[in-house]
Amino acid sequence: MNILLHTLENGIRLVHYRTNGMIAHCGLIINTGSRHETVAEHGMAHFIEHMLFKGTRRHGSYYILTRLDEVGGELNAYTTKEETALHATVLKEDFAKAVDMISDIAFNSVFPDSGIAKEKDVIIEEINSYFDNPAELIFDEFEEMIFPGQPLGRNILGTPESVKSFTKKQIDKFISGKYNTNRIVFCSTGDISDETALKLFKKYFEHLPSKIRRSNNGKITKYTRSSVTKDKNTFQSHCMIGNVAFSVKDKRRPAMSLLNNILGGQGMNSRLNIALRERRGLAYNVESGYNSYHDTGVFSIYFGCDNQVLEKCIDIIHSELKKLRTESLGTLKLHKAKTQVRGYLARGYEHHESLMLSMGKSLLVANRIDTLNDLCKKIDAVTETQILGIANEVLEPSELSYLIYK
Repeated sequence: MNILLHTLENGIRLVHYRTNGMIAHCGLIINTGSRHETVAEHGMAHFIEHMLFKGTRRHGSYYILTRLDEVGGELNAYTTKEETALHATVLKEDFAKAVDMISDIAFNSVFPDSGIAKEKDVIIEEINSYFDNPAELIFDEFEEMIFPGQPLGRNILGTPESVKSFTKKQIDKFISGKYNTNRIVFCSTGDISDETALKLFKKYFEHLPSKIRRSNNGKITKYTRSSVTKDKNTFQSHCMIGNVAFSVKDKRRPAMSLLNNILGGQGMNSRLNIALRERRGLAYNVESGYNSYHDTGVFSIYFGCDNQVLEKCIDIIHSELKKLRTESLGTLKLHKAKTQVRGYLARGYEHHESLMLSMGKSLLVANRIDTLNDLCKKIDAVTETQILGIANEVLEPSELSYLIYK
């Protein structure tokens, strides 16, 4: 896997991987998300992500919204708790247009007052839509339980009150203090030569002044389990069960990812899906997830079911967790679990947009790129003993938190 890496004097890094095909992808990932906000700035990172499309010193919002669409491309963005990303997909002959557009909106946006006023209404509607969807809202509220009173626990969107308070001055201050060049990565894939990718990277990013951030995120306070039940007057009960887990740099992360996939991953053969849905028909959706952050992580189980069978579903889940804590997987089951994850990894590498963003985040967080072979080796190295040890640590009943909507 021949990957081009380059770092400019201002600290912005490039990762480019040449692939076959007519389509090219590129993105800019900034190591700034909702956990970098103060209480008064709650929702600011996401608000800025929206506002980047509202006009620059060179172009108005209509040009930004249509420039790539008119050539069959797409310009998009997202915000997480630790990153803001702008990314584009275009025909390879339009790659330069995509790089130009991303650099322009990232570093030349003007944040007009009229756009700020309109976007407040849009985002408040987005916030309200979450209140109407308990299956999505419960994920945000669960992390608020896990990290109470901490930036990492706050939801990404903010509150109607915080969003209404935002001003252009606050936006400029946030960007000036949090968009640091040594915490930015430009990533790309496509049938673009290394020479072309590097030339465009230097053209659009080399002139930017250096802004260095030395400090990392604030420390996470000690986790304390909790259990909360809320009356939401919903047709279904919604339930989250979980615990803190391992950070993105923790050596136990591959084993935790493997354990999560066995229990409630994307496959229909996950233990929770078989136990709750396929064998008993008690739930339409049941899944587990593992999110790793800079300095911690969260493991969670979610399911929705009829109110009358909530306790039965929880008992079945505990039975499955107990099996993982007390029974070794055995050679054959472990081999099958590893094979499944290796297949998912290979599919991800064939999906070049996902690969592009994955490489960018890896370089941003770990300052390295793991090849498919590297990742498969890490999965192959996981042992039955590791799985059992992690299960007893993360799935320990006395450490699990609960959030239930009834």
